[in-house]
Amino acid sequence: MTEHWQSRPEGGGRFALWLIRSIALHGGRGFARLFLYPITLYFYWRRKLEREASRAFLARVLPHRVSAWHVLKHIHCFASTMLDRVFLLARGERGFAIEVEGLEALTGYIDRGQGVLLFGSHQGSFEALRAISTRRPDLNLRVLLDKQKTPALTELLEALAPEIGDKVIDASQDGASVALQMAEACGQGALVAMLADRGREHEVLRRAELLGSPAPFPVSPWLLAHALQVPVVLCFGLYLGGNRYRLVFETFAERVEIPRQDRTQALDAVIARYARRVEHYIHAAPYNWFNFYDFWQQDSSAPARPQPGVVGERPGA
Repeated sequence: MTEHWQSRPEGGGRFALWLIRSIALHGGRGFARLFLYPITLYFYWRRKLEREASRAFLARVLPHRVSAWHVLKHIHCFASTMLDRVFLLARGERGFAIEVEGLEALTGYIDRGQGVLLFGSHQGSFEALRAISTRRPDLNLRVLLDKQKTPALTELLEALAPEIGDKVIDASQDGASVALQMAEACGQGALVAMLADRGREHEVLRRAELLGSPAPFPVSPWLLAHALQVPVVLCFGLYLGGNRYRLVFETFAERVEIPRQDRTQALDAVIARYARRVEHYIHAAPYNWFNFYDFWQQDSSAPARPQPGVVGERPGA
């Protein structure tokens, strides 16, 4: 289970995703959800690493023994949010009950035309974030997304909402290009959304406590936040079952400061704070955790509880 997440193949091909999209848009959400059961079983049997990662994660967070049923429930929750992405992009909030908490954390920044970094994680549906676009038409939302990691899914989503392609900052570009585009967007008063829990291959990471063990987190989001000097707001779109979502915004910092003389301590402190909020929402909605790989990246040769610090090698190596 130490294989890096970027090495895992994209789930489903272009034809499979096109088929699901067609069934969803022509048959409706209720009919399309019937197909989630065979899809869940298929991925349970065919994706061994993801299945084992789910079981290991659930063993950390659930108070009872983890069975195949719990893993199937976990995969089904993920499949449900993936299907709902089709409807959220094609039809917006229509047909969904989306609770929004903490929107006032953004209102002041939006009204002042101030750029904001929205940091999320691979929990629930980041797509539910677009729900606030219908509530605030003046919102300029940009999303950092690696198009090369999931090309088939990216094509599908852009086909559903062509305007989204212009709002995406492609994370597969070189770091300087990404940083410049983010700075330009923030300068225009945009909300720039990104997921801050996964590190790319060869990216510098630092470990912070998560569910009882140190886990590697990327430092680049926090260095970008320090460089851009704009507010950071956390965002979690939790799937509550059925057609219900809860979209939560939390102000994290008016400015992230990483002073050069205390760089190590400052990075440790800010990442640890972020990890604590991630863990809070793991406990609130454990089946919303969608990092289907060994997030803690500990193999049999690694210490059980390594000391926090920079991880310079490839994660999982």
